[in-house]
Amino acid sequence: MTSPFLSLPGAVPAEGVDDGVAGHYGNPIIEQRRLEQGRAVVDLSDRGVVTVTGPDRLSWLHSMASQALARLAPGESAEALLLDANGHIEHVAHVLDDGVTTWLVVEGAEAAPLAAFLDRMRFMLRVEVADVSAEWAVIAAMDEAALDAAVPAAAPAGVALDWADPWREASGYQYSHEARHPAEAWTWIERVVPRTALADAAQAVAAGRIEAAGSLAAEALRIAAWRPRFATEVDEKAIPHELDWLRSAVDLGKGCYKGQETVAKVLNLGRPPRRLVLLHLDGSDTVLPTAGEPVVGEKTRPEPEPGAEPERRTVGRITSSALHHELGPIALAVIKRAVPADLPLIVESHGIDVAAAQVEIVPADAGAAVDVPRLPRLGVRH
Repeated sequence: MTSPFLSLPGAVPAEGVDDGVAGHYGNPIIEQRRLEQGRAVVDLSDRGVVTVTGPDRLSWLHSMASQALARLAPGESAEALLLDANGHIEHVAHVLDDGVTTWLVVEGAEAAPLAAFLDRMRFMLRVEVADVSAEWAVIAAMDEAALDAAVPAAAPAGVALDWADPWREASGYQYSHEARHPAEAWTWIERVVPRTALADAAQAVAAGRIEAAGSLAAEALRIAAWRPRFATEVDEKAIPHELDWLRSAVDLGKGCYKGQETVAKVLNLGRPPRRLVLLHLDGSDTVLPTAGEPVVGEKTRPEPEPGAEPERRTVGRITSSALHHELGPIALAVIKRAVPADLPLIVESHGIDVAAAQVEIVPADAGAAVDVPRLPRLGVRH
């Protein structure tokens, strides 16, 4: 179904993972500033919404997820991962409970698979799962007042369906050593509304009561905040540690869940096999790399032959990129753990070498965590 936001003046449809919403409305840089200042909303109607109802819903979700959800209070926001037996990320959900229903906001393509998976796991428990993406949609902003100017908060059970991103608070274990994490400026809120209310929100923009920002603006601010996203940073090998996702989506004190053994082992004994970095890109060629393009490092032999070129080795891949209004061209990339932090990198993009300087998110020397409690052994429940 076509979003009403695509009918706004200047709307240019997004491509790739955000297909179905506006990528921008004429100037993504200005839209970033408006979004950052709390003057704009973003259409996220391409996202999926799954609901879980029934008296066992929270304890049931708690038993499967990386996050502690059993005592999630009405209106409280959480983020949860569902992992496979080897700790690889299979699903990511933005979780909000209103006292009657647990609302899970996911990538649009993930709603049906997640609902099907949860439905298979019900067994004899008193829960009901539904993919309600056709009836409910999502809009977002960096400020609640901006959302209010666009559309009132929905509250079918008396609790506003506003999910405040916990990435800002770092409730879990953080690999990054930064004293001032860029997430401090990430005040992201996702509001679940009836899909019919999207027309009202678009009309509020058309009437000048609030402005609109496209997905490109939202992605630029997300990348600058080092915030991982399932549709971009996750591949079939990804584990939470590599993306610093223990920061907001893993409770280190809860009982067993699928994949917990890997979470505990990598945290307490070893190092993430790969790591997320922010890349500051050389913008002189006006080339912005795209997702999947290789990140390479140059290795010089100890005694190179005269005229020999340094050996190039692929060390990772671009996952997201954007032109930021202050930082310029930036990207998130997943690279091999052993790549030195001071190694100059090159992104091979569109036949051009783009120089890249890395900022560590998960440090190269991230080792065994000795200052956090070990997770309970498998089979132990709280």
